Amino acid sequence: MRLLFAGTPDVAVPTLTALVADPRHEVAAVLTRPDAAVGRHRTPRPCPVAKAAEELGIPAIKATSVKSGEGHDAITSLDVDVAVVVAYGGLIPANLLAVPRHGWINLHFSLLPRWRGAAPIQRAIMAGDEEAGACVFQLVESLDAGPVYRTMTVPIGPMTTAGELLDELAHTATPLVIEALEDIEAGVEPTPQSVEGVTIAPQIHPDDVRVTVTAAAQEIDNLVRGVSPTPGAWAELDGKRFKILRTRCLEAGDGVPSTVATAQPGQLVATRKQLFLGTGSQPLELLQVQAFGKRAMSGADWARGADIDAGTRLR
Repeated sequence: MRLLFAGTPDVAVPTLTALVADPRHEVAAVLTRPDAAVGRHRTPRPCPVAKAAEELGIPAIKATSVKSGEGHDAITSLDVDVAVVVAYGGLIPANLLAVPRHGWINLHFSLLPRWRGAAPIQRAIMAGDEEAGACVFQLVESLDAGPVYRTMTVPIGPMTTAGELLDELAHTATPLVIEALEDIEAGVEPTPQSVEGVTIAPQIHPDDVRVTVTAAAQEIDNLVRGVSPTPGAWAELDGKRFKILRTRCLEAGDGVPSTVATAQPGQLVATRKQLFLGTGSQPLELLQVQAFGKRAMSGADWARGADIDAGTRLR
């Protein structure tokens, strides 16, 4: 079939590459976001999908919105069978949904109807879910509510971060798109989503990633993993932002000194080889941290260079 591909970040590139490599399909164009100004000199730089499209020799439609204007007109003139979306980052207006002969399908990194929205993997880990996955569904006007063609599930490990899980799914979920296109060609109807179990995964904002030091260790660990590597969980140390990038919950049999075991919520306690944070339940090991104005480093390395005493606390 003749396809339009819509995507922006790194996680969308494996699917684009797979579609281009499949001789059964032709990617006629890519819809992506405009070049972003980066660095001190604000130099425009293409997003990962735009860069990949250029390398693959595919024309790119760069648009912040396709409700009207040049982006809208470019899509309507393409004459495509299906539009495939992977993390485009913009809304597809209702008047474009019917432009491709078979509509738009979306590879979404969640187990719909759980976690509809912009940050499904992050929210799943933050909520302590034991599994995640991906779905390919038909785009409709309502947010991520369309019927589903294909689904896969993966376990969320106790140390898995959002970045690691997204990178894994970006590659392992790509076959779902190929299979969904086969379903469309064969006339297979997608399965309507359940009306029960709907949860929403809104974008991550700065207030969402501040650590509440009185929370349980597992809750803090879920937050840290859910927003790693970006934007990164944080608390305040001496009035400055202190990022917590990787943590580990203590397991049965982990022996810790009494000074660690009795740490109060927010209190930092260092041993010769480890750094711990007191929480509302049990101490949490801080494996990687980043103090304000410093590079990221192991918790133990940071502690060796810091002046930590009984009053050193995160807030």
